[in-house]
Amino acid sequence: MLLLLDLDNTLIDRDAAFRAAGAELLATHRLPAADLEWLMTVDASGYTPRAEVASALLERYPEVVPAGDVHRFLDHGAADRVSLASPVRSALAAARAAGCASVIVTNGLVAQQTAKIRNSGLDEVVDGWVISEAVGCKKPSPEIFHAAAAVAGLPLADAWMIGDSAHADIGGAHAAGLPSTWISLGRTWTEAAYHPTRIETDVAAAIRR
Repeated sequence: MLLLLDLDNTLIDRDAAFRAAGAELLATHRLPAADLEWLMTVDASGYTPRAEVASALLERYPEVVPAGDVHRFLDHGAADRVSLASPVRSALAAARAAGCASVIVTNGLVAQQTAKIRNSGLDEVVDGWVISEAVGCKKPSPEIFHAAAAVAGLPLADAWMIGDSAHADIGGAHAAGLPSTWISLGRTWTEAAYHPTRIETDVAAAIRR
């Protein structure tokens, strides 16, 4: 079996890392701690384009936060703080021991996403990864799932997709004809056009199942 796995807020808690980095940015420049919730809303779990987040920060704090600090925060803040939870590491190791190959399929910039994979230690427990910037297509396009299968040297027909995004992960799996597990993170499924094969509350449980 081939496990195709989303990165942000699936294998790693990207929002927690971004929150910690944002809190540090605000504290460094003596800005209101309450503004962190505004920043999290603007970021939208990484779905807001980086340039838009940068513009929002520079417009809100003109002459307070230097542009260089904003760009360092966006380039490295979350990537430098991500970690791999022990249950997820154990589940990936168990999958490998059972003969399953695991490939990360993530949208984003190569530098940032590679840093997250290496800084968290995921590079030690997966069999490879594909990043949208590198392959020229992104989820939910079926092409990126084909690229991931090629990394593992396995047919896409043997794959199962696991991720937290209804549109990118589950919608992409549906378009590619793959079974899928949606990581709900306490949310309720609302998409009517397609459904995940399974729903789990956390990725470790999804991998083990």
